Amino acid sequence: MRPTPDLSRRRTLQGMATLAAGSLVPGLQAQTARWPDRPLRVVVPFPPGGLTDAYARLFADHFTQTLGQPSVVDNRPGGGAIIGISQVAKAQPDGYTLLVSTSGTVWQNRVLYSKLPYNLDTDLTPIALFPSGPLAVAVAPDVPAKNMREFIAYARERQVNMASYAPGAYPHMVADQLNRHAGTKIQTIMYKGESPMWVDVAGNSAQIGIGSYQAFNTVQGRGVRPIGVTGNYRSPKMPDVPTLAEQGIATPLVKLEGGLALMAPAGTPEAVLLALNKVALACVETERGSKLRESFGIPNKPKDLAGTRRDWDTEVPIWIKLAVELGIKLD
Repeated sequence: MRPTPDLSRRRTLQGMATLAAGSLVPGLQAQTARWPDRPLRVVVPFPPGGLTDAYARLFADHFTQTLGQPSVVDNRPGGGAIIGISQVAKAQPDGYTLLVSTSGTVWQNRVLYSKLPYNLDTDLTPIALFPSGPLAVAVAPDVPAKNMREFIAYARERQVNMASYAPGAYPHMVADQLNRHAGTKIQTIMYKGESPMWVDVAGNSAQIGIGSYQAFNTVQGRGVRPIGVTGNYRSPKMPDVPTLAEQGIATPLVKLEGGLALMAPAGTPEAVLLALNKVALACVETERGSKLRESFGIPNKPKDLAGTRRDWDTEVPIWIKLAVELGIKLD
């Protein structure tokens, strides 16, 4: 897919930012030649725990082991992830301040918030996308549906609650798409994270939830039943559970895997971005990285820098369109 005009413009603006950084930051070229010669800071705009934090720590530790400089993961939650993201967007483009965030949060905030202290098109650039794997779609014990088709029929006849871990998050979007295209009556209920969300699904306060396998697995023994998974392939953790696409759900959303974005301030030298991407690719191949991916049911791995940019340019317009269709503002 060719980049859209907006994304082509973003590439042009980021290229200009790189040139500007080279001329305005004193000694940037000399710093690049010495990089890395001081500690690395990896900002996570969420509390400790969960897949985002785990990937950030995996990357940071591998950076230290392979490049010999200390690294620290700095959790900066709050403000819909805006606090942490803006710290990286405003940092010097020298390769020492990075972001690890859910990619959907980075993309969708530009739609969900009227004013942001950063510009996604000109202030940030992707380094790697860590896949998050298929998400489990599961129903409460009292819901009789055994597959997605049966659930849609069930939700057309009565109002049901979809549990979501954040406003504008993937479950919220799925509910909106099903209401819009399948005639369901789904109301989205917001929770502060996946754990309390799945507890309420297990208790029948919410009739359906969508989230990571690891979080879902904590309630699987309490009558919560998987009826599908998101993405283009079945979860290695639930090989007998078909994807939503296999079940005839045709919206673009259900085929998107999403993931976690490793990002740097725009204008970071290309040589540094390439080196950071190599660390990202290598860290998931370690024994620790393999165990992390296995525990979450993630078979896919990050791509090289060129592949990352292609995926970014392809998927950003889709996520943004879905966020616009959701029609909500959080400020």
